[in-house]
Parts: sequence; structure tokens; C-alpha cells
Amino acid sequence: MPNRTGLVYDERCFGHRNPPSGPPWLNVPPFERPERLAETFRALEHSGVLRKVERLAARSAPRTALELVHDASHVERVLAEPHDTVELDDEAWIGPGTRTAALYAVGGLLDAVAAVVAGELRNAFVIARPPGHHAEAARPMGFCLLNATAVAARWAQLARGARRVVILDWDVHHGNGTEAIFRDDSSVLTISLHQDRLYPYDTGDVDTPGEALINVPLPVGTGDAGYALAFERVVEPAVRSFAPDLLLIGAGQDAAASDPLGRMSVTVPGFREWTDRTVALADECCGGRVVAFLEGGYSLRHLPAANLAILEGLAGLPSSFPEDPVGCDIPRGLRDVERAAVEAAIV
Repeated sequence: MPNRTGLVYDERCFGHRNPPSGPPWLNVPPFERPERLAETFRALEHSGVLRKVERLAARSAPRTALELVHDASHVERVLAEPHDTVELDDEAWIGPGTRTAALYAVGGLLDAVAAVVAGELRNAFVIARPPGHHAEAARPMGFCLLNATAVAARWAQLARGARRVVILDWDVHHGNGTEAIFRDDSSVLTISLHQDRLYPYDTGDVDTPGEALINVPLPVGTGDAGYALAFERVVEPAVRSFAPDLLLIGAGQDAAASDPLGRMSVTVPGFREWTDRTVALADECCGGRVVAFLEGGYSLRHLPAANLAILEGLAGLPSSFPEDPVGCDIPRGLRDVERAAVEAAIV
């Protein structure tokens, strides 16, 4: 097994711009914005971790790959190049720089998957935007335009011989798009750990029917201990039983305690623990082949540190943050409501 961890980061992903909220005189910046990447890179640079990982150059994803999971008409709409910002669907916009950003985000993930499956890298983290896990085959929504992890899963199967793939999505919002794409496919296991009834409010129930899907809707305020229990009781047994050839992470850090779009209580050490557990699981089940793709995460306080913690975990490096650097007030320990939510999700 190679020891190197790959990193994909490309400033061409900055060009996609979502509009501000509210009236012009208020000028509320969008939640999903280029600073998510810029502030993350600043943290990676100053921490010294960039000297200990291998940078991968992203290439533009081919349309043929996108159309493995998306309708051709959907791809055409997303890759249109309007002169001004256009809302395609619920909170899903495109603009002059969207096409390039979206193609390099997905292409960067495909390049990382290719390197990991080929054994050139042990694992990788793709820090790109826009995110993708809400995008369905024919519908963009929730900041998501092209479903990168879904594209990568199917492409890995068809082009790189990975017969069985797990997509572990720990974004605070339900990964409805990924679930819809693979609902009737027993070769891709989708696991979504999310805040119950957040977004989309009508998806993500524990009893959703499907060939290979697991939803773990968690109550508001679930923190590190609750997620650790979900890993122990639900995620790890399910992945072991499925025996994948590749594990993809939908790494949305919006469960962080300071995130404006989630109401959970996760700390930076919590994200490091999830990563460590996932790396150990991949070592056990699929030769260490795991690739993470940035989904959500909108707190510029927590996101850079959480992304750094994930990259350090993938690379097996000592943690820069044994304690949470943001210092939000959070509940501690497990509650009965969290235990009940996890028990309900056990397959």
C-alpha cells in the first residue's frame, strides 16, 4: 500500500459565484462562496501539511463521465455560460464562471480516484466547489449542480474496475441526490449521516426503501459522541458487510458547531475521529482506497480547521487540533434521543 496522500485544490473553482441574499443595501454574502476554499488553503499552507502530501492537478471532466449519472439535458443546462447569474432550481445558480468550476471539481475527483485505484496514492482529498450531493439525475438544488461523488462512483466501476463502491456522506444535510441516483442499484451503498428534517426536509428517513442505502437522521445537537456511536453501530458494520472496492466520502463539514446552516455540535477533533475511523475501515475492507470530496461546510471559523483535520487524518499525521480551536459552547456526552436515533438506523 502506498503511503502518500493526494490533495486536489484548484483556484479555477473560485469562478463560480452564488448571489448575495436580501436587498442590495444589506449585502448578505452567500453561504457557498470561494472563501471556503481560499481560507482552507491558507490553513493548509500555514500548518505545513502541504509539504507532506502530494498535489494533484485537476483536469476538466468529460461530458461522457457526467452523463453516466446525469441526463444530457441536465448537463447542458448546468454547463451553459450565461452573462449573468441564473437560478436553475431551488438555491442552485449558474453564472459566467460556473462551467469551468464545475468541470474541474468533478474532473479533480476523477483524477484522484484514478490515482488511488491504480495504487499510485494511498488516499486523497479533493477540496473543490461547487458541491454536488443534492444534485439528482435531472435536477440541481441546494448549491449543487453536478453530483461529483455519484459520477466518480459510476466512473470508477465502468472505467477502473471497482465493482462495489460505498459513498459515505457526513454532510449535515441529507444526500438526496446521491440516494436518488443509486436507489435501485445494489452495487453502490449510500450512507447518509445527517440532521433530521433539515434539507431537504422531506427526505432522509431511516425507512426509505432502496437496494443499498442507509439513512441515519440524527437529532439537533448531536455532537462528537453521537456521531461516534453512529459509526460504531451503523457505518462500520454496514461497510464491512458490503465489502467495497472503493470508499468515497461526501465530506461536508456543516455539522460543525459554528456552522450557519446546521444545528449540530461537532468539533474539529470530531471530524478527525471520523476520518481516522474511515481510514481504518478502508484499510480493512478495500486496501485503504478512500477519496474524500468537499461537500458543504459554511463556517469560515470551523471549515478550514476541519478540512485540515481531515487531510491530516488521511495522511496519518499528528493532529494540529487536539482541542477545538473555535471554542463553541456545545453539549457533551450522549443523550437518550441520540442513542434511539442510532439504534433505529441499524440494518
